[in-house]
Amino acid sequence: MSQRFSRELREALPEVDAFIGLDQVSEMGAIVQRVLSVENDRGHSFVTDRPTYIPNYDTPRFRLTPSHSAYLKIAEGCNHPCSFCVIPQMRGRHRSRPPGSVLSEIRGLVAEGVKEINLISQDTTYYGMDLWAEKAGPRQPVDSARGPTLAALLREIQEIEGDFWVRLLYTHPAHWSDELIETIAGCDKIARYIDMPLQHIEEGMLGRMRRETSREHIENLIARLRAGIPGVALRTTFIVGFPGESEEAFASLLGFIEATRFERLGVFKYSQEEGSRAAKMPEQISAKTKAERYRRAMTVQQRIAREIAAENVGRELRLLVDQPLVARSEADAPDVDARVILSTAAPVGEFVTRRITGSRGYDLLA
Repeated sequence: MSQRFSRELREALPEVDAFIGLDQVSEMGAIVQRVLSVENDRGHSFVTDRPTYIPNYDTPRFRLTPSHSAYLKIAEGCNHPCSFCVIPQMRGRHRSRPPGSVLSEIRGLVAEGVKEINLISQDTTYYGMDLWAEKAGPRQPVDSARGPTLAALLREIQEIEGDFWVRLLYTHPAHWSDELIETIAGCDKIARYIDMPLQHIEEGMLGRMRRETSREHIENLIARLRAGIPGVALRTTFIVGFPGESEEAFASLLGFIEATRFERLGVFKYSQEEGSRAAKMPEQISAKTKAERYRRAMTVQQRIAREIAAENVGRELRLLVDQPLVARSEADAPDVDARVILSTAAPVGEFVTRRITGSRGYDLLA
């Protein structure tokens, strides 16, 4: 909020001591000291307009996640021009952490007993490409011959000793390559789980959203992912009710969901983000239509999810235990996906192997 609205907030909240943005994360101690030592210095804004901060956890940090699971931010910012989004305005252009910084943090987390490391950024598949000597374009595929890449980082993570898995979140479809697919398939510490928000599939909607990928590209990529990484679980999200979405465009999306059968899928009703291109577009969709399309899309996915869950009955799965009677499979990211309900208690924070005996809604029973 203060990165984006610092001026407005200073006027609206004069009782606040100070406003900080992304660039001030590493300066908190000094800022607090200043606030405490200077009388009547309330309302000062330390926010810089164009943030350049890159996460680098050289100092200890306080984790809010369970002791066996952690999120690790590998980059900050985004270069994509999606018309519904204002993240580049707030967080700046994409900037990657040095590979050595990421690997050092992972080694530290594994030494602390972390079993699951979720790699995150606004555009995970673009990791390292901003560090290339020759500039990489917005639709440039991964190529480790040109400099640091996510594929190269994953290969180094694979060499870290310990019993853990790494999960990829927020991958953009524009930056996938055969190299990255082959790397994931060849690294047993990388979860067979791909989170790739697609937002829509109809060509007109992809264009209005400025997604920089076509339906043909997306369908080809999904086929390559499933062929190249046996057993992979695909997670995606779609937006319904985007400005100009006709009934025909929505029907195209429903047909795609039905045909592709994503293992995990979420749906969002479009909301007008202040400052975004889409907020000013004509043909805004009514709240009633958005809600109706949301229900129709989720009804289709609920049936697919239940069918996929039933297909797991009888299989033995490796599970990470979150609570004595609650675990997650490789196909389930924390907080957003399904769970596995255990019939007998297991040690929290450890891997166990259990046979799936049934399903209940989205969840499995073991």
